[in-house]
Amino acid sequence: MDPSFWASESNSFRRFTPESLAAIEERIANKKKEQVKVKGKNKDQEAEKDKLTPQLDLKTCKTLPSLYGDIPEELVGEPLEDLDPYYNDHKTFMVVNKRRTIFRFTATSALFMFGPFNPVRKTAIKVLIDS
Repeated sequence: MDPSFWASESNSFRRFTPESLAAIEERIANKKKEQVKVKGKNKDQEAEKDKLTPQLDLKTCKTLPSLYGDIPEELVGEPLEDLDPYYNDHKTFMVVNKRRTIFRFTATSALFMFGPFNPVRKTAIKVLIDS
């Protein structure tokens, strides 16, 4: 495999921003529209064909594989867009700690008042993932 392919993967870490959340919500809405269009037997066949499963190497509480390269120091402990394609249409984000352990959190409001970008919630996440 071409080494330049692996080098490009190391730049795949992106912060989870309000724009990221809006893009996820848009993908969810588009998926629901597609499901409404497909009826009867075609729906079952389409669901089986498009069904993704989570990647085993990107499961929660596992170490981030070296395939993804080194995480930049400024992104350690920060909410990141999920690397797993399975979660493209799920309201989730991931956080990686210093030991490269993956933590996954929901982007919905916690306790009905702390959104994913709330400073209190960010602090709670940092305390939770601290080794």
